[in-house]
Amino acid sequence: MESYLLDWANLLLRWVHVITAIAWVGSSFYFVFLDSSLTPPVDDDLKRQGVSGELWAVHGGGFYHPVKFALSPPKLPDHLHWFYWESYSTWLTGFSLFTVSYLWSAGTYLIDKTVMDWSPMGAIGAALGFLVVFWLAYDLICRTLAQRKNGDAIVGALVFVLVCAAAWLACHWFAGRAAFLLMGAMIATSMSANVFFWIIPGQRAMVASIKAGQNVDPIHGKIGKQRSVHNTYFTLPVLFAMLSNHYSFTYGHPQNWLVLVAMMFAGAAIRQFFVMRHGFKLGRNPHPWKYAAVGVVAIVVVFAWLKPAPTPPASPAATAAAGATLAAQGAPGAVGGPISYKTLQPILAQRCYMCHGELVQMKNVRLDSAEGVAKHAQMMYQQAVVTRIMPMNNATGISEAERAMIKQWFESGAHVD
Repeated sequence: MESYLLDWANLLLRWVHVITAIAWVGSSFYFVFLDSSLTPPVDDDLKRQGVSGELWAVHGGGFYHPVKFALSPPKLPDHLHWFYWESYSTWLTGFSLFTVSYLWSAGTYLIDKTVMDWSPMGAIGAALGFLVVFWLAYDLICRTLAQRKNGDAIVGALVFVLVCAAAWLACHWFAGRAAFLLMGAMIATSMSANVFFWIIPGQRAMVASIKAGQNVDPIHGKIGKQRSVHNTYFTLPVLFAMLSNHYSFTYGHPQNWLVLVAMMFAGAAIRQFFVMRHGFKLGRNPHPWKYAAVGVVAIVVVFAWLKPAPTPPASPAATAAAGATLAAQGAPGAVGGPISYKTLQPILAQRCYMCHGELVQMKNVRLDSAEGVAKHAQMMYQQAVVTRIMPMNNATGISEAERAMIKQWFESGAHVD
């Protein structure tokens, strides 16, 4: 029953998380586009009102004319829309999903004992520490260096180094799948913290100054714009980290932290192309194709790097050794010939029933009967032999000989009679 409830919680939280993330990313991308596409107003009345830029657009059968005021409008409207619940809702649902999916079962999903053998509470504390420490370090870099000459370049370089260090630590402390997701959560936490601690407070200070009839301090708008731009560069790296946990060839690589850093770098470079593309259309900067090219080259390099080598056929000596290992473990049969369900069953009982048996049915999968094994034979082969993501983080200690048995059973017909 607990597994069933967790599955529903996972499904509903994931659904809401994706919905709110679409809203947040969409509004963020739109305003970056809007800022990059504004042109000086041509109407004298707009100029007198203090409008610094305008845009004409057509969408959904209607024409739109958004304008931007340099500091403040002549008069605040009665209704002022704030963009913050998209960010807060995305973080709250994401953290809840992370709790249900990883922290709740830290011993299974967060810990890989071949990477770091520590207690679930220790792993949970370290994971939460990643979210807090990265934000504090990133925020310190921005507060101390962002306003200096060439501050944007300096901050960008230092944040990249910080991300590299965090990726190395995460991939050397946690299971690969959890490490990638944690990196995404870590950066997304800083994105939401930018909104909570800087962007919204700065906007509130500007509104308060206008209502009090005081001059608006331009530093609030400048800092808010900087943090908003940082968020847009973080977005594609975060999306890759979140999606990659479905693809074990990324997080399962021996140098998985380099894979993650390279793909995050590619995402940031491609996002730079889209940001500068709007300025190019207005003649403000050269065509940013070089950034897109750098991002694509990085992806191609990773693609070539991760390409699996052809698997040579097992030698007679290796086959005999695997059979001897299984015999020593008490498993009947031998690798190399047809494998019966009777031969396979003891392996499933020892390695799979813990999560897919009578008491627990993770993902509603049961493997403690011939019918269940027949139904999920393809999945067993794919996840235990091809992608090797099961058992999760090899929590039950399946051996290479046992994986070979599953492979031989499936390739010889996957019979359960």
